[in-house]
Amino acid sequence: MLLEDECHLLWGDACGMVWGKRNQPIEVFMTNERERQTYYGAVNLLTHDFHLKAFPAGKGECTVAYLRWLRDCYPGQRIILLWDGASYHRDTQVRALLTEVNAGLEEKDWPVICLLFAPNAPDQNPVEDIWLQGKTFLRKHFAQNKTFAAVKDCFFHFLDQLRFDSAKFAWYCPDLQIV
Repeated sequence: MLLEDECHLLWGDACGMVWGKRNQPIEVFMTNERERQTYYGAVNLLTHDFHLKAFPAGKGECTVAYLRWLRDCYPGQRIILLWDGASYHRDTQVRALLTEVNAGLEEKDWPVICLLFAPNAPDQNPVEDIWLQGKTFLRKHFAQNKTFAAVKDCFFHFLDQLRFDSAKFAWYCPDLQIV
């Protein structure tokens, strides 16, 4: 089972805090605050492996490419994906891929199953906490990242090496005790 979410990283996400004199504004130069990068990420509920991939935007064709990539990560295995109700998760291209992959099979045998978190409940998704850790890391190291390319590289490498654990995992896969 994979828990999935997207993150839209903006140049401004890398801004940190600075100290200054009280009641005196501090200007922080930003080259282009409209630059953005979209990341798709899914955490494996059992192994806690995080599968991170960059895309130009959150849209149907990128979601399809990510789903195909996840299938390559788990060849021959069933994927149960728990994600939010983003519009591009319901895109016609995504539905076409799921129809193609699951064609001719009974629902119990589908190789890819997509389930939804409760509506408007981002706190249910541990991947939201992963994004927060990545952005917090960026803010702590904002002085080293002078360009948006450096910000993206720093964010990706931090998260790609992260071994994430969350109490929220137990919500979906509680430890079984043998009595």
